[in-house]
This record gives sequence, structure tokens and C-alpha cells, in this order.
Amino acid sequence: MKSTVADLQYPIGRAVLPTAPLTPAERAEYINQLATLPAQLTAAARRTGGVQLEKPYRPGGWTGRQVLHHVADVHLNFYLRFRLALTEDHPTIRPFDMNAWAELPDVAATPVTVSLQLLEALHSRWVTLLWHLTEAQWQRTFHHPLYQQDYTLDQALVQYSWHGRHHMAHIELLSQE
Repeated sequence: MKSTVADLQYPIGRAVLPTAPLTPAERAEYINQLATLPAQLTAAARRTGGVQLEKPYRPGGWTGRQVLHHVADVHLNFYLRFRLALTEDHPTIRPFDMNAWAELPDVAATPVTVSLQLLEALHSRWVTLLWHLTEAQWQRTFHHPLYQQDYTLDQALVQYSWHGRHHMAHIELLSQE
């Protein structure tokens, strides 16, 4: 069966956010997904190889290189959103143009190993923070002006865990070619 562009763009489907607070067991599953993502992405990038990482994972899509640098860029922002929500009362986060960021010169000039190392260190800090949040802190919120939506940290955890798995699937698509 041939994959459609939508299948290639969203190989694990779209994120489904919870409408009620997560249980501690559900949170632990998502936190563990964030904890293991850097090592999984590194292994997938190695399996895929440098030549394949220079190719787009779908027609009109980013290259594997762009995807890996994108994950580091976005997860830095995600980590900061958590910190803002924990230290400010319902902050409005700042969106950014991910496509423009993917075209900046450092993406082409920087080895993907740099972003993979960045992710390893960043996720170490982020996961440590997440394991120490109280139930009340998980219900703190931020506002995303681009989507005109408020998110709890529970919802953000689900979204951001999905984001990593979503792009992991893109790298895996490249390794199958």
C-alpha cells in the first residue's frame, strides 16, 4: 500500500490532548518518552546515515537534518514554556516561524550531532524538572496566541511528547528508503 502525503506528514497521527488532568502513571509514561527521545533520535540518525539525512522525508518536507535541528530548537522553546508557566501567572508564550528557523544558515552548517547533544542535555534538565512538579503545578497554564488557546502543563506534556515521537517517525521514514 502506498503512503499518502498525510501519512508521511503525520506518520503517528495527530496529537490528542487530554481534557482532564493526567494520572501520575500517565504522566510518568509521557515523561519517560521525553527522557528516552534524545538517545532514540541519535540511534535513528546513525541508522539513517548522513546522506539520507540530507533528503526530505516526504515531498515538500524538511530534510532529516532540518528535522533534527528543528527538534532541538522547538524543545528549547517547550522547556522555556514550562518554566514560564511555573514562574508567571498564565503567561502568553511567544510563537515563532518554524519554517524560517529551518532555513537559517546554522541548520546547514552545524553537524546534527550538535543538536543531538543539545537535546541530551536539555532533556536531562527538563525531565528532572518534570519529575519534581506537584499536582497543582501540572494544572498551571500558558496561553498560545497563534492558536488562541490555553494549555495546562499536563496538556503541554502530551503535546510535546507527541512532537518528539512525531519527528522520530520522520527520521525512521528516511532510514527505510
